[in-house]
Amino acid sequence: QVQLQESGPGLVNASQTLSLTCTVSGDSITTDYYYWNWIRQPPGKGLEWIGYMAYNGNTYYSPSFKSRTSMARDTSNNQVSLQLSSVTPEDTAVYYCTRDRGGWGYDYWGQGTQVTVSS
Repeated sequence: QVQLQESGPGLVNASQTLSLTCTVSGDSITTDYYYWNWIRQPPGKGLEWIGYMAYNGNTYYSPSFKSRTSMARDTSNNQVSLQLSSVTPEDTAVYYCTRDRGGWGYDYWGQGTQVTVSS
């Protein structure tokens, strides 16, 4: 059974960098053709896709977040991380880590982690 667990600070000050980690169990983040995504849902709004870390280490970010997003991976610990810089209260959201297989849809989700940006 694949499990994804997000972790990180629940409160971040405005203008600082939000850092989250997704720890994966039951699968390797290097398994061919799987993509590890970060998605968020602000209060009262829909899901927003931030970007992905691919099985081969490539990354791709949504144009909406590209200028202030960075993703990395730790293959030894089977983790994918997200850094979002220069946060504002509009970045307050539940942040999710998900898995998808190249366009076949998200088959596994983490439980999500609430991040609040204080002004």
